[in-house]
Amino acid sequence: MRNKLSIIAFMLLFVLTVSAQVKAKYVFYFIGDGMGVNQVNAAETYLGAMQGRIGTEPLCFPSFPYAAFVNTQSATNGVTDSAAGGTALACGQKTKNGTLGMLKDLVTPISSIADWARNSGAAVGITTSVAVDHATPAAFYAHVKERHEQYTIGKQLIESGNDFYAGSDFTIPNDPEYPNGTSLYESAVAKGFTIARGYAEYQKAADKAKRMILFQSEEASNADRYSIPYALDRKEGALSLTDITRAGIDFLMKKQGEKNGFFMMIEGGKIDWACHANDMAFIPELIDMDNAVRVAYEFYKQHPDETLIIVTADHETGGLVLARNLYELHLDVIGHQRITIERLGKELHKMHDVQGDKLEWNTVKTFITENFGFWDKVQLTDNQTKRLEDAFRKIMNGTSQDLKTLYQKDDELAVTVRNIQAECALVGWQVTGHSNGYVPCFAVGVGAERIHGRIDNTEIPKIVANIAGWKAE
Repeated sequence: MRNKLSIIAFMLLFVLTVSAQVKAKYVFYFIGDGMGVNQVNAAETYLGAMQGRIGTEPLCFPSFPYAAFVNTQSATNGVTDSAAGGTALACGQKTKNGTLGMLKDLVTPISSIADWARNSGAAVGITTSVAVDHATPAAFYAHVKERHEQYTIGKQLIESGNDFYAGSDFTIPNDPEYPNGTSLYESAVAKGFTIARGYAEYQKAADKAKRMILFQSEEASNADRYSIPYALDRKEGALSLTDITRAGIDFLMKKQGEKNGFFMMIEGGKIDWACHANDMAFIPELIDMDNAVRVAYEFYKQHPDETLIIVTADHETGGLVLARNLYELHLDVIGHQRITIERLGKELHKMHDVQGDKLEWNTVKTFITENFGFWDKVQLTDNQTKRLEDAFRKIMNGTSQDLKTLYQKDDELAVTVRNIQAECALVGWQVTGHSNGYVPCFAVGVGAERIHGRIDNTEIPKIVANIAGWKAE
């Protein structure tokens, strides 16, 4: 009997030892910027509503087996910004709002999980749906006092030693003090990067590239260099977060002859942008990020014993509330939205520029119906219709007041459409900035069981590094 117990104890110790030695070779780190718990809930509830029922239709990443609630406050503020939030998720340290890759003393630089992975021999990719020098991606490679030092951040990207970058573009590709000097594009090429414009160009260039930067087309950047298009506004052939994720996996796997595994950060940056504008377009944007997660999940299914996928957020944006004092919710209303509020405002301005004083309310009303379902699929009250007509008259007589939020400026009619849509859906927004609401963290794969309960955002990169066997420096 004693021998049997000894054998059982030995076998248990052996199993525990083997389990402890299992490391995550491939790590995906998704960050839904601005994605609070209610944003995720809204997307799944919306999908259920589109099936004509009350309840949720599960997305991929919220269905992962492990989850946690995450605290997000920064070192100096009860409500974090993306720079401090990104630094916490990248470096495992709190810092001052607005600061990237430095402690709140604004002197001491700190390393990130991208550095820990690279120094341990892994290939590294940093990707986003916005500019590569924006706050969240920059938190993984830059060290600056102020997030708006984009040209300096771009130079630090080039010197970072990482293998793969992707996003819309550089925000400021030329030195503001010496605009005719060497551009960041030229510096990147001199440092060994190949720059591809669009997914098709990436596919042609990837095999011969030592290091890669994937941008959207020059035409797209000329229209908006700060981000790739919203999922709701995206035209065929435009770069998507799914394209970026596929390209990142492909390129980082090509590096495996000289590298040992990879770390890849993928940011869904425009969830945040839509929430700053209180635009329900965040739902298709979140679903679009989920499609990118599905690409990583397919990779996980091929390498289940070597892969870890983490999906989290830097903060919640908008103070989203899924109620308006009635015990009802009508997210099916959002299914009739065909364009973002930002694009709606631009299209209305175009109509006014072209037709001038001849522009009629019925023309604008038809356009709103086609793109938001008002008066056809979404019934409005007389008061709501009057508010829209009044906003149209203000455009015509030149008294319309634009509303500026962090990433866009919308005219009064577009804002009125936005507000009435929220009223009809019974959705509320508290702010056009960030909140201190919990954000979620979902995990699947090797070591994913370490993500549970309530954790601080600074714990996540340390947990991931430990699972991967990377030394946090």
